[in-house]
Amino acid sequence: MSQHDNRNESDGALINRREFIKKTAVGVGVAAAAMAMPGFILGKAGAVDVTDLPMKYKDYNVVFVSFDALQAAHVGALGYPGNVTPTIDAMAKQGFNFTNNISVASWTVPASMTWFTGVYPSEHRLTNKFSVFNPPNNNVISNLKKLSPELVTLAEVLKQNGYATGGFTGNAGVSGGFGYSQGFDEYFFEKGKFGSMGVSIPKGLEWLHKNKDKKFFMFLHGYDMHGQNIPVEGFDYRFVDKGYDKRYTGSAAEQEALREEGLEKGTVALRDEDVKFWRAIYDEKIQRTDARFKKFLEEYEKMGLMDKTIFVLTSDHGTEFHEHKRFDHGFSLYDELIHVPLIIKLPKQKTGKVIKDQISSIDVMPTVLDLLDVKMPDNAKKQLRGASLVVGLKGKDVAKDVFFETDYRQYTYKRGIQTKDGWKLIYTLENKSRELYNLKSDPHETKNLVEQEPRRAYELEQRVFAHFKAIGHDLNSRQWIPGLNPVYDSQAKGVQKK
Repeated sequence: MSQHDNRNESDGALINRREFIKKTAVGVGVAAAAMAMPGFILGKAGAVDVTDLPMKYKDYNVVFVSFDALQAAHVGALGYPGNVTPTIDAMAKQGFNFTNNISVASWTVPASMTWFTGVYPSEHRLTNKFSVFNPPNNNVISNLKKLSPELVTLAEVLKQNGYATGGFTGNAGVSGGFGYSQGFDEYFFEKGKFGSMGVSIPKGLEWLHKNKDKKFFMFLHGYDMHGQNIPVEGFDYRFVDKGYDKRYTGSAAEQEALREEGLEKGTVALRDEDVKFWRAIYDEKIQRTDARFKKFLEEYEKMGLMDKTIFVLTSDHGTEFHEHKRFDHGFSLYDELIHVPLIIKLPKQKTGKVIKDQISSIDVMPTVLDLLDVKMPDNAKKQLRGASLVVGLKGKDVAKDVFFETDYRQYTYKRGIQTKDGWKLIYTLENKSRELYNLKSDPHETKNLVEQEPRRAYELEQRVFAHFKAIGHDLNSRQWIPGLNPVYDSQAKGVQKK
């Protein structure tokens, strides 16, 4: 079964996704998957239990992996019943599995830069591809050094502490041109857009062989699961129902057309069998990516680096398959878009731990720096908005209310809060509309409770506005007018672009 909402095929009843995840803990099939994995996951002689781990790893390596557009609900370690992530699941079984990690944004450009700066998108200001889009003569690509020159990146901090730094990515939203290369000795991004780990992994391994005798920080990324990435060998449709009438093939052009239709009309017209097809295609992409990552780990183990390395596995955002009648990601802030995996595996860690506390992707940078016990420059200390999760690894409560935002292509401007007790407010700035959900009783965010809970909606709205004002962004200080800020050439038809 590949459906995101885990439907009971006999009666169509919806299972509460969050309760399903809680009950399954590490997911159906994870134990079997872990047993099938080689020694680098299951641990060798000398591995220690989680209670004995030191939590300080000065001069150890870090491999930070971004599985771009990986929706939490499709990960076995987070409750998905399909066996499409056996490698990721096995690492989760042996590491710290944060089952309620919420991203600060719902698409790549803003979400990923928060990992490397520890501040919200409104602060690092990479909220769209262009900081100025005013064709034909005044287009300015967003760049961290120009937009926020005061910010220090994770790679810069580690480089200052003697680390070799290498990034190997699929380009597009994490292109070096945006400033992602800042602090990296080598930063590879595949030519063209939406490149695969099939390219970034070999480049990364080549770099590792040259730097394995140094302490290093490696960023590994690929768009293999993204709607605009198609397997080079083509789909084999392994999860597609045999009786599907092939209205869609899974092409990038089809996916783009569905995305744009949703943006223009507010909804996408699809049959249930078409939605099921697209989710099956997604599962195939995920499984292929997981297999590539397994091969990376096998090569990594051969270098003798496993016991010297902290692994961080995560995603910048999820993606939507008609849960709220749209396709792709960026426009909305629903669970399918901002609930993402986060797995931290420490050196020699043998016993895993599930951490259900709600945390934010903004906590990743301070956590990595805390684990590595590095000397931090004062400006880096001051800029961090998140908190280290190391105390959570030790068993203490790290649950928090989280904030998120999107200005996707200037189609919309949304801000939101999700409280640790399960209330969520999404505020749309251009029309001042509000959406209030009780995630405990309505995990699929189908019942807007603004009218039934006016006081709670008002209080959460005030908290959203107060939060952004506290970080230097008064949401009342400007007008929020939808405009044009394209990511793809096709989105600016008739407009001359530089």
